[in-house]
Amino acid sequence: MDSFISWVGGKKLLRQKILNEFPGQGTFGRYIEVFGGAGWVLFASERHAKMEVYNDVNGCLVNLFRCTKYHPEALKKELEFTLMSREQFFDAKGQIEVNGLTDIQRAARFYILIKESFGVDIRTFRVSPKNIANAIEYISEVSRRLSMVVIEKQDFERILKTYDRKDALFYLDPPYYETEKYYPDRFMPEDHLRLKNALDNVKGRFLLSYNDCEYIRGLYNGYNIVEVDRVHNLIKSEKKPRFKELLIKNYGQ
Repeated sequence: MDSFISWVGGKKLLRQKILNEFPGQGTFGRYIEVFGGAGWVLFASERHAKMEVYNDVNGCLVNLFRCTKYHPEALKKELEFTLMSREQFFDAKGQIEVNGLTDIQRAARFYILIKESFGVDIRTFRVSPKNIANAIEYISEVSRRLSMVVIEKQDFERILKTYDRKDALFYLDPPYYETEKYYPDRFMPEDHLRLKNALDNVKGRFLLSYNDCEYIRGLYNGYNIVEVDRVHNLIKSEKKPRFKELLIKNYGQ
């Protein structure tokens, strides 16, 4: 199934190539998405492992996932009269930081900002048609998929320590090198090194997505690096260029 939202750096176009690099089904007992985002890889399978974990540091994003999991009907009710509307978009933008909102009210406003903003920047109205009613109805299906998923809001280092076991598979999709400013959450250039040092010590297996650049290739020299590419979908042209990426693993195929 598809994710119910888009997010910066989402893996909609690359998810099958990522899944192709996973260890064999049944060889890992827990699956952890460390930088969850929209969860495109999570949703790409009915179930990856007996234990599944979704983690992200963005509080609004995690609140939306939790409300979708536990309160889908209340969230749909809050969104009941939502239209593809510039006025409603900017109302949601102005209200989301107001004190006193319930978690469901905040989740609904964040959902509107995601669905109706250009490039998921949560700032500018997208000015294009979208069937919001179908998107709202899809929340029920997403809730069922999330019913057994643990939802966390932790720093990546803590998540790695908490869930690391020999039978763990971590999928990591951090902000790409030198693109940190495009993400709404704090990820500093030195965090790339902190992430690499943490991954050096995991007992389980990991698969890591990154942009193809000299710094990342040097940083993960010695690991299994697979080159992939995808269409650069944010560039408006008839013939879209290809964007090169790396899948980095601490295991063989």
